[in-house]
Amino acid sequence: MLATILSAFTVADIRKKLAFTALLLGLYRLGAHIPAPGINADAVKQIDQNLSSGILGLLNTFSGGSLARVALFALGIMPYITASIIMQLLTVVVPSLEQLQREGEVGTQRITQYTRYLTVGLAGAQSIAYVYLFRSFEAQAGLPVVSNFGVPKLILIAVSLTAGCMLVMWMGELITQRGIGNGISLMIFASIVTRLPHGVQAWWTSPDPVFKVMMPFLALGVIAAVVFVQEGQRRIPVQYARRVIGQRMTQGGQTYLPLRVNMAGVIPVIFAASLMAFPPTVGQLINQPWAHSVATFFNPGNAPYLIGETVLIIAFTYFYTAVTFNPVEQADNLKRYGGFIPGVRPGRPTAEFLDRILARLTFPGALFLAAVAALPTLLINSTSANFFFGGTSLLIVVAVALDTMKQLEAQLMMRNYEGFLK
Repeated sequence: MLATILSAFTVADIRKKLAFTALLLGLYRLGAHIPAPGINADAVKQIDQNLSSGILGLLNTFSGGSLARVALFALGIMPYITASIIMQLLTVVVPSLEQLQREGEVGTQRITQYTRYLTVGLAGAQSIAYVYLFRSFEAQAGLPVVSNFGVPKLILIAVSLTAGCMLVMWMGELITQRGIGNGISLMIFASIVTRLPHGVQAWWTSPDPVFKVMMPFLALGVIAAVVFVQEGQRRIPVQYARRVIGQRMTQGGQTYLPLRVNMAGVIPVIFAASLMAFPPTVGQLINQPWAHSVATFFNPGNAPYLIGETVLIIAFTYFYTAVTFNPVEQADNLKRYGGFIPGVRPGRPTAEFLDRILARLTFPGALFLAAVAALPTLLINSTSANFFFGGTSLLIVVAVALDTMKQLEAQLMMRNYEGFLK
Protein backbone atom coordinates (compact mmCIF):
# COMPACT_ATOMS: atom_id res chain seq x y z
CA MET A 1 0.00 0.00 0.00
CA LEU A 2 2.82 2.40 0.89
CA ALA A 3 4.58 1.61 -2.40
CA THR A 4 1.36 2.38 -4.30
CA ILE A 5 0.99 5.75 -2.59
CA LEU A 6 4.63 6.66 -3.23
CA SER A 7 4.31 5.61 -6.88
CA ALA A 8 1.20 7.75 -7.27
CA PHE A 9 3.15 10.91 -6.40
CA THR A 10 5.55 10.25 -9.27
CA VAL A 11 2.76 10.67 -11.86
CA ALA A 12 1.81 14.31 -12.44
CA ASP A 13 -1.84 13.63 -13.37
CA ILE A 14 -2.49 11.42 -10.34
CA ARG A 15 -0.64 13.86 -8.13
CA LYS A 16 -3.01 16.63 -9.24
CA LYS A 17 -6.03 14.41 -8.53
CA LEU A 18 -4.74 13.58 -5.06
CA ALA A 19 -4.07 17.26 -4.35
CA PHE A 20 -7.55 18.19 -5.59
CA THR A 21 -9.14 15.51 -3.37
CA ALA A 22 -7.11 16.62 -0.35
CA LEU A 23 -8.02 20.28 -0.97
CA LEU A 24 -11.77 19.60 -1.04
CA LEU A 25 -11.59 17.36 2.02
CA GLY A 26 -9.67 20.13 3.78
CA LEU A 27 -12.36 22.66 2.85
CA TYR A 28 -14.99 20.22 4.10
CA ARG A 29 -13.25 19.99 7.46
CA LEU A 30 -12.84 23.78 7.58
CA GLY A 31 -16.58 24.26 7.08
CA ALA A 32 -17.20 21.87 9.98
CA HIS A 33 -15.61 24.44 12.33
CA ILE A 34 -17.36 27.58 11.05
CA PRO A 35 -20.50 28.22 13.15
CA ALA A 36 -23.77 28.97 11.41
CA PRO A 37 -24.90 32.63 11.62
CA GLY A 38 -27.09 33.46 14.59
CA ILE A 39 -25.81 30.57 16.75
CA ASN A 40 -24.42 31.28 20.22
CA ALA A 41 -21.14 29.31 20.31
CA ASP A 42 -20.88 29.49 24.13
CA ALA A 43 -24.31 27.88 24.54
CA VAL A 44 -23.46 25.18 22.02
CA LYS A 45 -20.34 24.25 24.01
CA GLN A 46 -22.48 23.77 27.09
CA ILE A 47 -24.85 21.30 25.38
CA ASP A 48 -22.09 19.35 23.58
CA GLN A 49 -22.43 16.52 26.12
CA ASN A 50 -25.97 15.81 24.89
CA LEU A 51 -24.50 14.81 21.51
CA SER A 52 -21.97 12.30 22.75
CA SER A 53 -24.28 9.29 22.83
CA GLY A 54 -27.45 7.92 21.29
CA ILE A 55 -28.66 8.73 17.82
CA LEU A 56 -27.32 12.28 17.98
CA GLY A 57 -23.89 10.84 18.75
CA LEU A 58 -24.16 8.68 15.62
CA LEU A 59 -25.17 11.65 13.45
CA ASN A 60 -22.45 13.77 15.05
CA THR A 61 -19.87 11.11 14.16
CA PHE A 62 -21.04 11.00 10.53
CA SER A 63 -20.79 14.81 10.36
CA GLY A 64 -17.30 14.88 11.86
CA GLY A 65 -18.40 16.74 15.00
CA SER A 66 -19.91 19.65 13.06
CA LEU A 67 -23.42 18.87 14.37
CA ALA A 68 -22.26 19.44 17.95
CA ARG A 69 -20.91 22.85 16.88
CA VAL A 70 -23.98 23.71 14.75
CA ALA A 71 -21.49 24.53 12.01
CA LEU A 72 -22.25 25.35 8.39
CA PHE A 73 -21.77 21.68 7.48
CA ALA A 74 -23.76 20.38 10.46
CA LEU A 75 -26.09 18.37 8.21
CA GLY A 76 -23.14 16.68 6.53
CA ILE A 77 -23.91 14.44 3.59
CA MET A 78 -26.74 12.46 5.23
CA PRO A 79 -29.65 14.33 3.51
CA TYR A 80 -28.13 13.50 0.12
CA ILE A 81 -27.75 9.84 1.11
CA THR A 82 -31.37 9.74 2.28
CA ALA A 83 -32.51 11.32 -0.99
CA SER A 84 -30.47 8.77 -2.95
CA ILE A 85 -32.15 5.92 -1.06
CA ILE A 86 -35.60 7.33 -1.79
CA MET A 87 -34.86 7.82 -5.48
CA GLN A 88 -33.38 4.33 -5.90
CA LEU A 89 -36.44 2.80 -4.28
CA LEU A 90 -38.75 4.93 -6.41
CA THR A 91 -37.05 3.77 -9.62
CA VAL A 92 -38.28 0.27 -8.81
CA VAL A 93 -41.85 1.42 -8.06
CA VAL A 94 -42.46 4.34 -10.48
CA PRO A 95 -42.48 3.24 -14.17
CA SER A 96 -41.44 6.66 -15.49
CA LEU A 97 -38.32 6.71 -13.30
CA GLU A 98 -37.54 3.14 -14.31
CA GLN A 99 -37.77 4.20 -17.96
CA LEU A 100 -35.42 7.11 -17.27
CA GLN A 101 -32.91 4.73 -15.71
CA ARG A 102 -32.91 2.63 -18.88
CA GLU A 103 -32.18 5.62 -21.10
CA GLY A 104 -28.49 5.57 -20.25
CA GLU A 105 -26.48 8.63 -19.34
CA VAL A 106 -29.24 11.15 -20.11
CA GLY A 107 -31.72 9.36 -17.85
CA THR A 108 -29.14 9.00 -15.10
CA GLN A 109 -28.45 12.75 -15.19
CA ARG A 110 -32.17 13.48 -14.91
CA ILE A 111 -32.52 11.16 -11.89
CA THR A 112 -29.45 12.78 -10.33
CA GLN A 113 -31.09 16.18 -10.77
CA TYR A 114 -34.25 14.93 -9.04
CA THR A 115 -32.08 13.60 -6.21
CA ARG A 116 -30.54 17.05 -5.77
CA TYR A 117 -33.95 18.72 -5.60
CA LEU A 118 -35.08 16.19 -3.00
CA THR A 119 -31.87 16.80 -1.04
CA VAL A 120 -32.69 20.52 -0.83
CA GLY A 121 -36.13 19.76 0.61
CA LEU A 122 -34.83 17.21 3.13
CA ALA A 123 -31.96 19.48 4.20
CA GLY A 124 -34.31 22.44 4.69
CA ALA A 125 -36.73 20.43 6.84
CA GLN A 126 -33.91 18.85 8.82
CA SER A 127 -32.19 22.20 9.47
CA ILE A 128 -35.41 23.72 10.86
CA ALA A 129 -35.89 20.66 13.06
CA TYR A 130 -32.33 20.92 14.40
CA VAL A 131 -32.84 24.57 15.35
CA TYR A 132 -35.81 23.64 17.54
CA LEU A 133 -33.93 20.61 18.90
CA PHE A 134 -31.00 22.73 20.06
CA ARG A 135 -33.34 25.33 21.52
CA SER A 136 -34.83 22.54 23.66
CA PHE A 137 -31.39 22.15 25.30
CA GLU A 138 -31.28 25.79 26.44
CA ALA A 139 -32.39 24.92 29.96
CA GLN A 140 -29.33 22.70 30.41
CA ALA A 141 -27.00 25.24 28.80
CA GLY A 142 -28.29 28.20 30.77
CA LEU A 143 -27.81 30.38 27.69
CA PRO A 144 -29.96 30.99 24.61
CA VAL A 145 -28.71 28.96 21.63
CA VAL A 146 -30.24 31.48 19.21
CA SER A 147 -30.37 35.03 20.51
CA ASN A 148 -33.47 37.08 19.58
CA PHE A 149 -35.09 34.00 18.08
CA GLY A 150 -37.76 34.67 15.48
CA VAL A 151 -38.86 33.76 11.98
CA PRO A 152 -36.09 35.79 10.27
CA LYS A 153 -33.41 34.12 12.42
CA LEU A 154 -34.94 30.70 11.77
CA ILE A 155 -34.93 31.28 8.01
CA LEU A 156 -31.34 32.57 8.12
CA ILE A 157 -30.04 29.51 9.98
CA ALA A 158 -32.09 27.07 7.88
CA VAL A 159 -30.86 28.59 4.61
CA SER A 160 -27.26 28.56 5.84
CA LEU A 161 -27.37 24.90 6.89
CA THR A 162 -29.16 23.89 3.67
CA ALA A 163 -26.60 25.75 1.56
CA GLY A 164 -23.82 24.05 3.52
CA CYS A 165 -25.34 20.63 2.81
CA MET A 166 -25.59 21.39 -0.91
CA LEU A 167 -21.99 22.63 -0.92
CA VAL A 168 -20.86 19.36 0.66
CA MET A 169 -22.83 17.40 -1.94
CA TRP A 170 -21.25 19.44 -4.75
CA MET A 171 -17.74 18.89 -3.37
CA GLY A 172 -18.41 15.16 -3.11
CA GLU A 173 -19.49 15.01 -6.74
CA LEU A 174 -16.39 17.00 -7.77
CA ILE A 175 -14.14 14.51 -5.97
CA THR A 176 -15.84 11.63 -7.79
CA GLN A 177 -15.45 13.33 -11.17
CA ARG A 178 -12.01 14.93 -10.90
CA GLY A 179 -10.34 13.33 -7.88
CA ILE A 180 -9.56 9.84 -6.58
CA GLY A 181 -12.25 7.67 -5.02
CA ASN A 182 -15.96 8.08 -4.36
CA GLY A 183 -16.52 11.61 -3.06
CA ILE A 184 -19.55 10.87 -0.88
CA SER A 185 -17.84 7.90 0.79
CA LEU A 186 -14.66 9.91 1.33
CA MET A 187 -16.68 12.67 3.03
CA ILE A 188 -18.04 10.15 5.55
CA PHE A 189 -14.57 8.58 5.85
CA ALA A 190 -13.03 11.96 6.69
CA SER A 191 -15.76 12.68 9.24
CA ILE A 192 -15.25 9.39 11.08
CA VAL A 193 -11.44 9.61 11.01
CA THR A 194 -11.48 13.10 12.54
CA ARG A 195 -13.44 11.70 15.48
CA LEU A 196 -10.88 8.91 15.98
CA PRO A 197 -8.71 10.86 18.50
CA HIS A 198 -11.78 11.29 20.71
CA GLY A 199 -12.34 7.54 20.53
CA VAL A 200 -8.71 6.81 21.43
CA GLN A 201 -8.94 9.18 24.36
CA ALA A 202 -12.18 7.54 25.55
CA TRP A 203 -10.52 4.13 25.29
CA TRP A 204 -7.39 5.22 27.12
CA THR A 205 -9.27 6.92 29.96
CA SER A 206 -11.93 4.21 30.29
CA PRO A 207 -12.29 2.89 33.84
CA ASP A 208 -13.28 -0.54 32.51
CA PRO A 209 -10.14 -2.76 32.36
CA VAL A 210 -11.88 -5.39 30.24
CA PHE A 211 -12.72 -2.81 27.59
CA LYS A 212 -9.16 -1.42 27.57
CA VAL A 213 -7.71 -4.88 26.95
CA MET A 214 -10.39 -6.14 24.55
CA MET A 215 -10.83 -3.07 22.34
CA PRO A 216 -7.55 -3.21 20.32
CA PHE A 217 -8.03 -6.91 19.53
CA LEU A 218 -11.67 -6.32 18.59
CA ALA A 219 -10.74 -3.45 16.25
CA LEU A 220 -7.94 -5.47 14.61
CA GLY A 221 -10.30 -8.44 14.20
CA VAL A 222 -12.94 -6.32 12.49
CA ILE A 223 -10.33 -4.75 10.17
CA ALA A 224 -8.92 -8.16 9.21
CA ALA A 225 -12.40 -9.58 8.60
CA VAL A 226 -13.43 -6.60 6.45
CA VAL A 227 -10.29 -6.89 4.31
CA PHE A 228 -10.72 -10.67 3.95
CA VAL A 229 -14.36 -10.50 2.83
CA GLN A 230 -14.01 -7.37 0.69
CA GLU A 231 -11.21 -9.02 -1.28
CA GLY A 232 -12.98 -12.40 -1.53
CA GLN A 233 -14.41 -13.38 -4.91
CA ARG A 234 -15.71 -16.34 -6.88
CA ARG A 235 -14.02 -16.67 -10.27
CA ILE A 236 -16.33 -18.05 -12.95
CA PRO A 237 -14.32 -19.55 -15.86
CA VAL A 238 -15.22 -18.11 -19.28
CA GLN A 239 -14.12 -19.63 -22.58
CA TYR A 240 -14.01 -17.59 -25.79
CA ALA A 241 -14.29 -19.33 -29.14
CA ARG A 242 -12.33 -18.39 -32.24
CA ARG A 243 -14.09 -15.78 -34.36
CA VAL A 244 -13.60 -14.30 -37.80
CA ILE A 245 -13.70 -10.49 -37.77
CA GLY A 246 -13.34 -9.06 -41.26
CA GLN A 247 -10.43 -10.94 -42.78
CA ARG A 248 -8.80 -11.81 -39.47
CA MET A 249 -9.40 -14.72 -37.13
CA THR A 250 -9.23 -13.88 -33.44
CA GLN A 251 -7.63 -16.40 -31.13
CA GLY A 252 -9.95 -17.93 -28.56
CA GLY A 253 -8.86 -18.08 -24.94
CA GLN A 254 -9.92 -18.68 -21.38
CA THR A 255 -10.43 -16.06 -18.73
CA TYR A 256 -12.68 -15.68 -15.70
CA LEU A 257 -15.56 -13.51 -14.51
CA PRO A 258 -14.89 -12.30 -10.93
CA LEU A 259 -17.96 -12.20 -8.67
CA ARG A 260 -17.17 -10.55 -5.35
CA VAL A 261 -18.61 -11.87 -2.11
CA ASN A 262 -19.66 -8.35 -1.21
CA MET A 263 -20.42 -6.55 -4.47
CA ALA A 264 -22.40 -3.81 -2.70
CA GLY A 265 -19.41 -2.62 -0.68
CA VAL A 266 -20.16 -0.32 2.25
CA ILE A 267 -23.24 1.31 0.68
CA PRO A 268 -25.81 -0.95 2.48
CA VAL A 269 -24.32 -0.07 5.87
CA ILE A 270 -24.49 3.68 5.16
CA PHE A 271 -28.05 3.38 3.83
CA ALA A 272 -29.21 1.28 6.80
CA ALA A 273 -27.64 3.65 9.34
CA SER A 274 -29.26 6.61 7.59
CA LEU A 275 -32.75 5.07 7.65
CA MET A 276 -32.48 3.77 11.21
CA ALA A 277 -31.46 7.25 12.35
CA PHE A 278 -34.81 8.65 11.22
CA PRO A 279 -37.20 7.35 13.99
CA PRO A 280 -35.03 8.35 16.97
CA THR A 281 -34.20 11.71 15.38
CA VAL A 282 -37.89 12.50 14.96
CA GLY A 283 -38.47 11.30 18.51
CA GLN A 284 -35.84 13.73 19.76
CA LEU A 285 -37.38 16.63 17.84
CA ILE A 286 -40.98 16.18 19.02
CA ASN A 287 -41.35 17.35 22.60
CA GLN A 288 -43.84 14.68 23.65
CA PRO A 289 -43.49 11.71 26.04
CA TRP A 290 -44.42 9.14 23.37
CA ALA A 291 -41.85 10.64 20.98
CA HIS A 292 -39.11 10.37 23.59
CA SER A 293 -40.16 6.76 24.16
CA VAL A 294 -39.72 6.08 20.43
CA ALA A 295 -36.28 7.73 20.49
CA THR A 296 -35.24 5.59 23.46
CA PHE A 297 -36.69 2.43 21.87
CA PHE A 298 -34.65 2.91 18.66
CA ASN A 299 -31.55 4.25 20.36
CA PRO A 300 -28.31 2.90 18.76
CA GLY A 301 -27.10 -0.10 20.71
CA ASN A 302 -30.57 -1.19 21.77
CA ALA A 303 -31.95 -4.47 20.44
CA PRO A 304 -34.67 -2.90 18.19
CA TYR A 305 -32.12 -0.64 16.53
CA LEU A 306 -29.66 -3.48 15.92
CA ILE A 307 -32.38 -5.81 14.61
CA GLY A 308 -33.72 -3.14 12.27
CA GLU A 309 -30.22 -2.26 11.08
CA THR A 310 -29.44 -5.94 10.42
CA VAL A 311 -32.60 -6.45 8.36
CA LEU A 312 -32.01 -3.26 6.36
CA ILE A 313 -28.35 -4.13 5.68
CA ILE A 314 -29.33 -7.54 4.29
CA ALA A 315 -32.14 -6.05 2.19
CA PHE A 316 -29.99 -3.21 0.83
CA THR A 317 -27.14 -5.64 0.04
CA TYR A 318 -29.43 -7.67 -2.22
CA PHE A 319 -30.99 -4.54 -3.68
CA TYR A 320 -27.71 -2.78 -4.46
CA THR A 321 -26.16 -5.96 -5.85
CA ALA A 322 -29.11 -6.34 -8.21
CA VAL A 323 -28.66 -2.73 -9.31
CA THR A 324 -24.92 -3.00 -9.98
CA PHE A 325 -24.83 -6.48 -11.59
CA ASN A 326 -27.42 -7.66 -14.11
CA PRO A 327 -27.04 -11.41 -14.91
CA VAL A 328 -29.20 -11.16 -18.07
CA GLU A 329 -27.12 -8.29 -19.47
CA GLN A 330 -23.89 -10.10 -18.57
CA ALA A 331 -25.07 -13.29 -20.31
CA ASP A 332 -26.02 -11.30 -23.43
CA ASN A 333 -22.58 -9.68 -23.53
CA LEU A 334 -20.85 -13.04 -23.24
CA LYS A 335 -22.99 -14.45 -26.06
CA ARG A 336 -22.40 -11.39 -28.26
CA TYR A 337 -18.61 -11.68 -28.02
CA GLY A 338 -18.47 -15.45 -28.39
CA GLY A 339 -17.91 -16.29 -24.73
CA PHE A 340 -19.49 -19.08 -22.74
CA ILE A 341 -19.16 -20.72 -19.34
CA PRO A 342 -18.00 -24.36 -19.71
CA GLY A 343 -20.87 -26.74 -19.04
CA VAL A 344 -23.54 -24.01 -19.30
CA ARG A 345 -25.46 -23.16 -22.47
CA PRO A 346 -25.27 -19.52 -23.66
CA GLY A 347 -28.19 -17.15 -23.23
CA ARG A 348 -30.85 -17.68 -20.60
CA PRO A 349 -29.18 -20.73 -18.92
CA THR A 350 -26.05 -18.60 -18.39
CA ALA A 351 -28.11 -15.79 -16.85
CA GLU A 352 -29.84 -18.26 -14.50
CA PHE A 353 -26.47 -19.78 -13.57
CA LEU A 354 -24.96 -16.36 -12.76
CA ASP A 355 -28.07 -15.35 -10.82
CA ARG A 356 -27.89 -18.53 -8.74
CA ILE A 357 -24.19 -18.08 -7.99
CA LEU A 358 -24.71 -14.42 -7.16
CA ALA A 359 -27.54 -15.20 -4.73
CA ARG A 360 -25.34 -17.72 -2.92
CA LEU A 361 -22.49 -15.22 -2.68
CA THR A 362 -24.63 -12.27 -1.62
CA PHE A 363 -26.21 -14.04 1.35
CA PRO A 364 -22.97 -14.63 3.32
CA GLY A 365 -21.75 -11.18 2.27
CA ALA A 366 -24.92 -9.58 3.64
CA LEU A 367 -24.69 -11.59 6.87
CA PHE A 368 -21.08 -10.51 7.24
CA LEU A 369 -21.95 -6.82 6.87
CA ALA A 370 -24.77 -7.14 9.38
CA ALA A 371 -22.57 -9.05 11.85
CA VAL A 372 -19.69 -6.57 11.64
CA ALA A 373 -22.11 -3.66 12.13
CA ALA A 374 -23.95 -5.24 15.07
CA LEU A 375 -21.67 -7.62 17.04
CA PRO A 376 -18.89 -5.14 17.98
CA THR A 377 -21.57 -2.66 19.05
CA LEU A 378 -23.14 -5.32 21.28
CA LEU A 379 -19.77 -6.10 22.85
CA ILE A 380 -19.01 -2.41 23.34
CA ASN A 381 -22.42 -1.75 24.91
CA SER A 382 -21.70 -4.45 27.48
CA THR A 383 -18.79 -2.27 28.65
CA SER A 384 -18.47 1.44 29.37
CA ALA A 385 -17.37 2.33 25.83
CA ASN A 386 -18.89 4.76 23.34
CA PHE A 387 -19.78 4.71 19.64
CA PHE A 388 -16.39 5.72 18.24
CA PHE A 389 -15.19 2.12 17.90
CA GLY A 390 -18.52 0.70 16.72
CA GLY A 391 -18.55 -1.86 13.94
CA THR A 392 -20.30 0.54 11.55
CA SER A 393 -17.53 3.15 11.85
CA LEU A 394 -14.70 0.65 11.39
CA LEU A 395 -16.48 -1.03 8.50
CA ILE A 396 -16.98 2.26 6.63
CA VAL A 397 -13.39 3.42 7.22
CA VAL A 398 -11.75 0.16 6.11
CA ALA A 399 -14.04 -0.42 3.12
CA VAL A 400 -13.65 3.14 1.81
CA ALA A 401 -9.87 2.96 2.25
CA LEU A 402 -9.74 -0.32 0.29
CA ASP A 403 -11.93 1.05 -2.50
CA THR A 404 -9.85 4.21 -2.79
CA MET A 405 -6.61 2.22 -2.95
CA LYS A 406 -8.06 0.03 -5.71
CA GLN A 407 -8.97 3.10 -7.75
CA LEU A 408 -5.49 4.51 -7.18
CA GLU A 409 -3.90 1.25 -8.34
CA ALA A 410 -6.16 1.21 -11.41
CA GLN A 411 -5.04 4.76 -12.29
CA LEU A 412 -1.40 3.73 -11.94
CA MET A 413 -1.89 0.62 -14.06
CA MET A 414 -3.59 2.65 -16.79
CA ARG A 415 -0.67 5.10 -16.84
CA ASN A 416 1.80 2.21 -17.06
CA TYR A 417 -0.05 0.76 -20.06
CA GLU A 418 -0.12 4.17 -21.73
CA GLY A 419 3.63 4.55 -21.25
CA PHE A 420 4.23 1.07 -22.65
CA LEU A 421 2.12 1.74 -25.76
CA LYS A 422 3.84 5.06 -26.40
